[in-house]
Amino acid sequence: MRQVARRTAGHGLLLPPEAVAEIRHRLPGVADQVVAAIIEEVPSYEDAFSGPMGQTIRNAVQLALGGFLSLATGTRGSDPRTPTAPAVEGAYQLGRGEARSGRSTDALLAAYRIGARVSWHEMSTTAVQKGIDPETLVSFAELVFAYIDELSAASVAGHSDELATSGRVRQRLLERIAHHLLTGAPAETVLGDAERAEWRPPTTLTAVIVPESQVRPVLSALSSHTLQAAEAPGLEDAALLLVPDAHGRSRPAMLRALAGRDATAGPPRPWLEVASSYDRALRARRLGLGPDTEAQLTELVLTADPEALADLRKQALAPLAGLRPATAEKLADTLRAWLLHHGRREAIAEELYVHPQTVRYRMSQLRERYGEKLDDPDFVLLLTVALGSERAARSAAAGAA
Repeated sequence: MRQVARRTAGHGLLLPPEAVAEIRHRLPGVADQVVAAIIEEVPSYEDAFSGPMGQTIRNAVQLALGGFLSLATGTRGSDPRTPTAPAVEGAYQLGRGEARSGRSTDALLAAYRIGARVSWHEMSTTAVQKGIDPETLVSFAELVFAYIDELSAASVAGHSDELATSGRVRQRLLERIAHHLLTGAPAETVLGDAERAEWRPPTTLTAVIVPESQVRPVLSALSSHTLQAAEAPGLEDAALLLVPDAHGRSRPAMLRALAGRDATAGPPRPWLEVASSYDRALRARRLGLGPDTEAQLTELVLTADPEALADLRKQALAPLAGLRPATAEKLADTLRAWLLHHGRREAIAEELYVHPQTVRYRMSQLRERYGEKLDDPDFVLLLTVALGSERAARSAAAGAA
């Protein structure tokens, strides 16, 4: 438990034994009045104080008041540092319990203020009836409210510690969920951790790779249920986020949040299959593609196997192998344009910055070398894949290097 500053230490106040005896006799009634006042003035405690929980709170109030009387009479408890140790420990645990119940410290501190007011009213009335002089009564008041401050500080410390602890536990569970998803753990394992972390599984997850320096600003613009992987296989100098339900009309909003942040977003996948989204995002990032892998599908397909693509290009251009390199390159460019423009001579000439007659001449040369293959749908498909994307070819060469 955190250490709480003790303003009640060395107070020097000793109440007369008869006053203490009378106050102690009235403690159960005072506890009931405190609980009733808190229920009336702090609505969030109405349900909490019903049933067994109410009796627990009443016992805690009596313990706190009893600790105060021990302090006021100079009676020391089992802890040599302070006779109020059990009450302070109880207040600390109360704060932890309040955090677990989801109530804020505002409600807790309000309850303490009410408890202090009611307790002081009852105890001071008894003290006056027993003839305590005004100077002692003032010291008595100072001690009462200093004691309440100690208890409330202990409860706030317990509340903060519980939030910090539960936050760390939940964060570890969320990281475990991400790890399980990336490593193919059984669905029941992932679902068990999701339930313990109170994380509601989405319909889809999308893998997003971002630089470490961009994690916070990106997270602030994404769903609060986004998972962050502590470690992602094969990923260095970057972080992996798993974004829930960023599919369909929600994807553009996610991409806007990633704009200008050197991020790479994989495709949305059913949430238990997000590993495939990560695989694609990682490969696209290594190829220098991004930020949206869905806009780079041609390049991703054509660079899936760089060696196979190189072999395919070699096979497709085999009829030009005996020509001078410059001539072979011009004919290959013409063939690529012919495929992309479906044989429209003017469009081909415009792309290549040549006269349409030049296109006609080159196509005659190509037909001499390829023959009937240019009319074979299977071979045309081979040529289209091999020559259709110069950018894919460059990416393949870079990947092979």
